[in-house]
Amino acid sequence: MTYTTLLYDLTGGVATLTLNRPEVLNAFNDEMAAEALTAVKTAERDPAVRCLVLTGAGKGFCAGQDLQALRARAAAGSFRAHLERTYNPLISRLRALEKPVIAQINGPAAGAGLGLALACDLRYAAAGAKLRLAFSGIGLAPDSGTSFFLPRLIGPARAFELAATNAPLTAERALAWGLVNGVYPAEELAAAVRAVAEQLAAAPTKALGLTKRAFNQAAHLTLDEALAYEAQLQEIAGRTADYHEGVAAFLAKRPPAFRGE
Repeated sequence: MTYTTLLYDLTGGVATLTLNRPEVLNAFNDEMAAEALTAVKTAERDPAVRCLVLTGAGKGFCAGQDLQALRARAAAGSFRAHLERTYNPLISRLRALEKPVIAQINGPAAGAGLGLALACDLRYAAAGAKLRLAFSGIGLAPDSGTSFFLPRLIGPARAFELAATNAPLTAERALAWGLVNGVYPAEELAAAVRAVAEQLAAAPTKALGLTKRAFNQAAHLTLDEALAYEAQLQEIAGRTADYHEGVAAFLAKRPPAFRGE
């Protein structure tokens, strides 16, 4: 498929989705939100994709909503309808994707752009990159999943402080707070993320997908419910080709050759 607001590349089991509106720091308009959702669905359906990387073209990851575009279409519908058509399905689909997803935060991530990064499984940032909720700066409440993810990742007090003050969070502090998994010099970020992505692409994809499913559900379950759900998922994992390959490789004392099946 041809996209106009993003780039999509699949190499070696790793799909890279690059938001491509660098002139506005990859801020979302309706077209980019729709194309991003289509690209995530494509990665979900394609068995050749075993890891997805999200990043931005140019100097930014994603500045959130393009306010000029929002202002131009303000009379066309409500904020609620806008969110239900654009960011909500994108964030939900991304979080439910049963393949590893990495945010390569190459520059500023704000508002819905920060929500996009938080919905990923792993986050790696360029040194000096800044993260900002941004909503209170224009008199809005959090959206794009930020109210769900951020308190769970850094705690409610820190999350509210960032929301209320609209203060930027540096990549280095985000690392100290556990919000990102690593920080690299800007010129080294892509290679570092690629190494992680290739490692995950060679892993047992079905097992990682079930792991993600378990983590998503566990936040809402009691311990006994979580134990029962784990048993259910383990039954599924135990029927995969990768499980049989993993056991055979372990017994033969050789590296496993997982196929994601």
